[in-house]
Amino acid sequence: MAHLKRTTVIVASAMVALTACAPAGYNGANSSAAEPVAVAAAEPTAEPEASATADAPSTDQGAPPADVQLTDQLVGKKVPRMGNVVTDQDGWVLYRFDKDSADPPQSNCVDKCAQVWPPALTDGNPQLQGVSDDKVGTVTRQDGTRQLTIGGWPVYRYIGDKKPGQWKGQGVGGTWWVIDQNGRKNLTCVPTGTPKAVAPPATGDSGGSDGGGYSY
Repeated sequence: MAHLKRTTVIVASAMVALTACAPAGYNGANSSAAEPVAVAAAEPTAEPEASATADAPSTDQGAPPADVQLTDQLVGKKVPRMGNVVTDQDGWVLYRFDKDSADPPQSNCVDKCAQVWPPALTDGNPQLQGVSDDKVGTVTRQDGTRQLTIGGWPVYRYIGDKKPGQWKGQGVGGTWWVIDQNGRKNLTCVPTGTPKAVAPPATGDSGGSDGGGYSY
C-alpha cells in the first residue's frame, strides 16, 4: 500500500485580520472502534451471529432507509481562504463536532442537532478522491445507520451553508469545525466571536432560520 504523504496545514498568522477569513454571507451574530468502509478494507467484515440461509436475502443493519440521502463520495480539496477541506459528492463542506469522540468513534449529534447538522450516511462504499482510504471509516449511529468518519471523527453537513463550497458552520457554538483530509480541525480561518447555529428546520423547510434557542 502506498504511504500517505503528510500534508502540512499552515495556520494563519494572528496578524491576519480574522474577518477576512469569514465565508461569503457570514454573519458573526448568527451565523465502537471505527468500522472500515468497503473501499478501505480488502476483506469483508463478518456480520456477528449471522443467521441468514444461503437462499435468503442478506440484511445490513447499517443500511439507511431508502429515502435517506447517502454520501457517495469524499473529496479532499482546497477552497479559498480556508484551504484544505473535505466535501461530499455535491461539493458541500463537511464538519466535525467537538462533543463527538474519535477514540472510540462516537456520534453525539442526534435529534434536533442532526436536523441542523445532517450526518454523512453511507452504505459502506464511498468513492474517495484526495482522501486516504486508511483515514476513512464508519460508525454506527443510535438509529442503526452508518455514518462516515475521517480520522475517527464522524462527519456532517450544515444546513446553514446555502451553496456548495460555503463553510458558515466554522466555529459555530465553539464546537463545530471544518474537517481536513486527516480528520483534524482546519483552524486556518476562525470567525471572530462565536457564531450561533441556524434553527432546526420546520416541517417541510430545509433552510431553517437563525436563532431559535438551538445550542449546538
